[in-house]
Amino acid sequence: MNFFIGDKEKKLVKQLRHGNSTAMHDFYALYADYLTGICARYVGNGDSLKDVLQDCLVNIITHVGEFEYRGAGSLQAWATKIAVNQSLKFLKEQKHGEFVTLEWDVPDSEKYREDEEDPPISDIPPDVIHRFITELPTGYRTVFNLYVFENKSHQEIAATLGIKKDSSASQLHRAKNLLAKKIEQYNTSKQKAR
Repeated sequence: MNFFIGDKEKKLVKQLRHGNSTAMHDFYALYADYLTGICARYVGNGDSLKDVLQDCLVNIITHVGEFEYRGAGSLQAWATKIAVNQSLKFLKEQKHGEFVTLEWDVPDSEKYREDEEDPPISDIPPDVIHRFITELPTGYRTVFNLYVFENKSHQEIAATLGIKKDSSASQLHRAKNLLAKKIEQYNTSKQKAR
């Protein structure tokens, strides 16, 4: 563990709690790009991204007094949680509380199975994968992000989004299928370009 990072985080948090404007600037410089990426995974790269990021940063600065330092990386983990929650709040407000526009009973044949292979992504640059994720429909993208990046179970996702557990599984399955198609198209276009 790098103790320098831990000491630096502790000092930054202490200064943020005292309203130090330099510390706010330092926090922004350290975490803005990272938090932008988190928010973009949920809300996409449109005009709303800046608003969500700003609300996220304000929320972090406003509530830094509630943050409990638990070692190196805990500040980033806490900020990530706020970014995810702020993004989800935005999505709920945009849809008037309805996250997922595709809410129906899913036939057993279409339900996501845990043993399915993930789409092949090893040869695709991360920025391209990120773009593919942000291009997913909102419901698919939200479930995919919560499942893949936040390690939430379908039960937890269902509770968070107010949907059925099977709908969460279905949306993940459909997100993965769309991503697989995008990846296949990308790989095909790269092969043709050779």
